[in-house]
Amino acid sequence: MILILKHIEIEGPETIGQFLTDEGFAIKVLDLHKGDLFPKTFDHLDAVIILGGPMNVYEEKKYPFLKEENTFIQGILKRGIPFLGICLGSQLLAKASQATVGSSPEKEIGFSPVQLTTAGKKDPLFEGVKGQFDVFQWHEDMFEVPANGTLLASSSVCPHQAFRVGRCAYGVQFHIEITDKSIREWSDEYFTAGDRSFAQKKKTMLEDYQKKKDQFHGVADKIYSNFLDIILQSQSHQVTK
Repeated sequence: MILILKHIEIEGPETIGQFLTDEGFAIKVLDLHKGDLFPKTFDHLDAVIILGGPMNVYEEKKYPFLKEENTFIQGILKRGIPFLGICLGSQLLAKASQATVGSSPEKEIGFSPVQLTTAGKKDPLFEGVKGQFDVFQWHEDMFEVPANGTLLASSSVCPHQAFRVGRCAYGVQFHIEITDKSIREWSDEYFTAGDRSFAQKKKTMLEDYQKKKDQFHGVADKIYSNFLDIILQSQSHQVTK
Protein backbone atom coordinates (compact mmCIF):
# COMPACT_ATOMS: atom_id res chain seq x y z
CA MET A 1 0.00 0.00 0.00
CA ILE A 2 1.12 3.56 -0.74
CA LEU A 3 0.22 6.08 1.95
CA ILE A 4 -0.41 9.67 0.86
CA LEU A 5 -0.53 12.47 3.43
CA LYS A 6 -2.68 15.46 2.56
CA HIS A 7 -2.63 18.79 4.45
CA ILE A 8 -5.51 20.72 2.87
CA GLU A 9 -8.54 19.73 0.83
CA ILE A 10 -7.51 21.43 -2.42
CA GLU A 11 -3.97 19.98 -2.53
CA GLY A 12 -4.52 16.32 -3.36
CA PRO A 13 -2.52 13.63 -5.16
CA GLU A 14 -3.88 14.58 -8.59
CA THR A 15 -1.87 12.91 -11.39
CA ILE A 16 0.50 10.93 -9.19
CA GLY A 17 -2.42 9.30 -7.43
CA GLN A 18 -3.99 8.38 -10.76
CA PHE A 19 -0.71 7.01 -12.10
CA LEU A 20 -0.12 4.73 -9.13
CA THR A 21 -3.75 3.56 -9.13
CA ASP A 22 -3.45 2.72 -12.83
CA GLU A 23 -0.30 0.72 -12.00
CA GLY A 24 -2.32 -1.41 -9.60
CA PHE A 25 -1.16 -0.02 -6.26
CA ALA A 26 -3.57 0.32 -3.37
CA ILE A 27 -3.56 3.92 -2.15
CA LYS A 28 -4.70 5.30 1.17
CA VAL A 29 -5.01 9.06 1.63
CA LEU A 30 -4.83 10.54 5.12
CA ASP A 31 -6.47 13.95 5.44
CA LEU A 32 -4.42 15.41 8.29
CA HIS A 33 -6.42 18.64 8.24
CA LYS A 34 -9.53 16.58 9.04
CA GLY A 35 -7.90 14.84 11.97
CA ASP A 36 -7.03 11.52 10.33
CA LEU A 37 -4.60 9.57 12.49
CA PHE A 38 -1.15 8.38 11.51
CA PRO A 39 -0.79 4.60 11.25
CA LYS A 40 0.38 2.85 14.40
CA THR A 41 2.70 0.59 12.43
CA PHE A 42 4.89 0.89 9.34
CA ASP A 43 4.02 -2.63 8.23
CA HIS A 44 2.58 -3.03 4.72
CA LEU A 45 3.76 0.43 3.58
CA ASP A 46 5.32 0.18 0.12
CA ALA A 47 5.94 3.93 0.00
CA VAL A 48 4.87 7.25 1.51
CA ILE A 49 4.07 10.43 -0.41
CA ILE A 50 3.59 13.73 1.40
CA LEU A 51 1.89 16.55 -0.48
CA GLY A 52 1.94 20.33 -0.21
CA GLY A 53 -0.02 22.82 1.84
CA PRO A 54 -0.14 26.49 2.86
CA MET A 55 1.38 25.95 6.31
CA ASN A 56 5.06 26.24 7.21
CA VAL A 57 6.99 23.40 8.83
CA TYR A 58 7.64 25.51 11.96
CA GLU A 59 3.93 26.24 12.62
CA GLU A 60 3.47 23.28 14.96
CA LYS A 61 1.40 25.23 17.49
CA LYS A 62 -1.07 26.26 14.81
CA TYR A 63 -1.02 22.84 13.11
CA PRO A 64 -0.32 20.25 15.85
CA PHE A 65 -0.20 17.36 13.36
CA LEU A 66 3.10 18.72 12.03
CA LYS A 67 4.94 17.57 15.15
CA GLU A 68 3.64 14.03 14.83
CA GLU A 69 4.30 14.13 11.09
CA ASN A 70 7.95 14.94 11.79
CA THR A 71 8.25 11.87 14.03
CA PHE A 72 6.47 9.76 11.42
CA ILE A 73 8.91 10.82 8.67
CA GLN A 74 11.86 9.98 10.90
CA GLY A 75 10.38 6.51 11.28
CA ILE A 76 10.12 6.21 7.51
CA LEU A 77 13.76 7.20 7.10
CA LYS A 78 14.90 4.77 9.77
CA ARG A 79 13.16 1.89 7.98
CA GLY A 80 14.28 2.83 4.47
CA ILE A 81 10.73 3.05 3.10
CA PRO A 82 10.57 4.87 -0.28
CA PHE A 83 9.45 8.44 0.28
CA LEU A 84 8.51 11.35 -1.96
CA GLY A 85 7.82 14.77 -0.47
CA ILE A 86 6.30 17.44 -2.71
CA CYS A 87 6.67 21.16 -1.85
CA LEU A 88 5.74 21.25 1.87
CA GLY A 89 6.49 17.52 1.88
CA SER A 90 10.07 18.23 0.79
CA GLN A 91 10.49 20.81 3.52
CA LEU A 92 9.14 18.35 6.09
CA LEU A 93 11.65 15.75 4.89
CA ALA A 94 14.46 18.29 5.30
CA LYS A 95 13.29 19.17 8.80
CA ALA A 96 13.04 15.50 9.80
CA SER A 97 16.63 15.14 8.54
CA GLN A 98 17.84 17.97 10.83
CA ALA A 99 18.11 20.59 8.08
CA THR A 100 16.86 24.17 8.27
CA VAL A 101 13.76 25.40 6.44
CA GLY A 102 13.39 29.16 5.98
CA SER A 103 12.39 31.84 3.52
CA SER A 104 13.19 31.24 -0.13
CA PRO A 105 15.34 33.88 -1.87
CA GLU A 106 12.18 34.62 -3.86
CA LYS A 107 8.57 33.52 -3.59
CA GLU A 108 7.75 31.40 -6.64
CA ILE A 109 4.30 31.08 -8.20
CA GLY A 110 3.76 29.69 -11.69
CA PHE A 111 5.71 27.71 -14.25
CA SER A 112 9.49 27.95 -14.38
CA PRO A 113 12.48 25.78 -15.34
CA VAL A 114 14.69 23.82 -12.97
CA GLN A 115 18.03 22.23 -13.77
CA LEU A 116 19.33 18.87 -12.63
CA THR A 117 22.68 18.90 -10.86
CA THR A 118 25.43 16.49 -11.88
CA ALA A 119 24.20 14.15 -9.15
CA GLY A 120 20.59 14.64 -10.27
CA LYS A 121 21.40 13.57 -13.82
CA LYS A 122 22.70 10.27 -12.43
CA ASP A 123 19.94 9.71 -9.87
CA PRO A 124 17.32 6.99 -10.46
CA LEU A 125 14.42 9.40 -9.80
CA PHE A 126 15.35 11.55 -12.81
CA GLU A 127 16.55 8.85 -15.17
CA GLY A 128 15.50 9.71 -18.72
CA VAL A 129 14.58 13.31 -17.78
CA LYS A 130 16.32 16.16 -19.61
CA GLY A 131 18.76 18.30 -17.67
CA GLN A 132 16.32 21.23 -17.68
CA PHE A 133 12.54 20.94 -17.50
CA ASP A 134 9.52 23.06 -16.59
CA VAL A 135 7.76 22.61 -13.25
CA PHE A 136 4.98 24.40 -11.40
CA GLN A 137 5.87 26.39 -8.31
CA TRP A 138 3.89 27.77 -5.40
CA HIS A 139 6.04 28.36 -2.33
CA GLU A 140 7.65 31.03 -0.16
CA ASP A 141 9.99 28.81 1.89
CA MET A 142 13.00 26.72 0.88
CA PHE A 143 14.75 23.77 2.48
CA GLU A 144 18.45 23.57 3.17
CA VAL A 145 20.01 20.29 2.01
CA PRO A 146 20.59 17.96 4.98
CA ALA A 147 24.19 17.16 5.93
CA ASN A 148 23.63 13.59 4.75
CA GLY A 149 21.64 14.64 1.69
CA THR A 150 22.43 15.20 -1.98
CA LEU A 151 21.20 18.17 -4.02
CA LEU A 152 19.56 16.92 -7.22
CA ALA A 153 18.00 20.01 -8.82
CA SER A 154 18.36 23.77 -8.65
CA SER A 155 17.23 26.98 -10.30
CA SER A 156 18.46 30.54 -10.65
CA VAL A 157 15.70 31.82 -8.34
CA CYS A 158 15.64 29.09 -5.71
CA PRO A 159 18.88 27.08 -5.51
CA HIS A 160 17.46 24.08 -3.62
CA GLN A 161 14.79 22.38 -5.73
CA ALA A 162 15.23 18.63 -5.12
CA PHE A 163 17.30 16.39 -2.88
CA ARG A 164 17.72 12.81 -1.74
CA VAL A 165 18.41 11.46 1.73
CA GLY A 166 19.67 7.90 2.03
CA ARG A 167 18.83 5.42 -0.70
CA CYS A 168 15.20 6.22 -1.47
CA ALA A 169 13.85 9.32 0.30
CA TYR A 170 13.26 12.29 -2.01
CA GLY A 171 12.06 15.85 -1.65
CA VAL A 172 11.05 18.10 -4.56
CA GLN A 173 10.25 21.73 -3.87
CA PHE A 174 8.21 22.00 -7.06
CA HIS A 175 4.94 20.49 -8.23
CA ILE A 176 4.59 17.97 -11.06
CA GLU A 177 1.26 16.50 -9.94
CA ILE A 178 -0.99 19.47 -10.69
CA THR A 179 -3.58 20.07 -13.42
CA ASP A 180 -5.51 23.14 -14.52
CA LYS A 181 -8.02 22.26 -11.78
CA SER A 182 -5.25 22.77 -9.21
CA ILE A 183 -4.32 26.16 -10.65
CA ARG A 184 -7.92 27.36 -10.53
CA GLU A 185 -8.56 26.11 -7.00
CA TRP A 186 -5.27 27.35 -5.55
CA SER A 187 -5.67 30.78 -7.16
CA ASP A 188 -9.19 31.11 -5.82
CA GLU A 189 -8.07 30.05 -2.33
CA TYR A 190 -4.72 31.81 -1.99
CA PHE A 191 -5.11 34.97 -4.07
CA THR A 192 -6.97 38.06 -2.82
CA ALA A 193 -10.42 38.20 -4.37
CA GLY A 194 -10.92 41.16 -6.70
CA ASP A 195 -7.23 41.93 -7.11
CA ARG A 196 -6.68 42.49 -10.84
CA SER A 197 -3.00 41.53 -10.72
CA PHE A 198 -3.88 38.18 -9.17
CA ALA A 199 -6.65 37.63 -11.71
CA GLN A 200 -4.10 38.23 -14.49
CA LYS A 201 -1.62 35.90 -12.80
CA LYS A 202 -4.25 33.14 -12.68
CA LYS A 203 -5.07 33.72 -16.37
CA THR A 204 -1.38 33.58 -17.34
CA MET A 205 -0.78 30.36 -15.39
CA LEU A 206 -3.75 28.67 -17.03
CA GLU A 207 -2.54 29.77 -20.47
CA ASP A 208 0.96 28.48 -19.67
CA TYR A 209 -0.51 25.18 -18.56
CA GLN A 210 -2.28 24.70 -21.89
CA LYS A 211 0.97 25.44 -23.76
CA LYS A 212 3.14 23.20 -21.60
CA LYS A 213 0.81 20.45 -20.42
CA ASP A 214 1.91 17.68 -22.79
CA GLN A 215 5.59 18.08 -22.00
CA PHE A 216 4.84 18.83 -18.33
CA HIS A 217 2.81 15.66 -17.82
CA GLY A 218 5.32 13.67 -19.87
CA VAL A 219 8.10 14.60 -17.43
CA ALA A 220 5.81 13.89 -14.48
CA ASP A 221 4.94 10.44 -15.78
CA LYS A 222 8.64 9.64 -16.26
CA ILE A 223 9.42 10.66 -12.68
CA TYR A 224 6.43 8.67 -11.40
CA SER A 225 7.62 5.63 -13.35
CA ASN A 226 11.09 6.04 -11.90
CA PHE A 227 9.68 6.29 -8.38
CA LEU A 228 7.69 3.14 -9.03
CA ASP A 229 10.95 1.38 -10.02
CA ILE A 230 12.52 2.63 -6.77
CA ILE A 231 9.58 1.15 -4.83
CA LEU A 232 9.90 -2.20 -6.59
CA GLN A 233 13.68 -2.27 -6.08
CA SER A 234 13.18 -1.51 -2.40
CA GLN A 235 10.76 -4.42 -2.10
CA SER A 236 13.29 -6.69 -3.78
CA HIS A 237 16.00 -5.45 -1.43
CA GLN A 238 13.83 -6.23 1.60
CA VAL A 239 13.14 -9.75 0.33
CA THR A 240 16.84 -10.54 -0.19
CA LYS A 241 17.92 -9.23 3.23
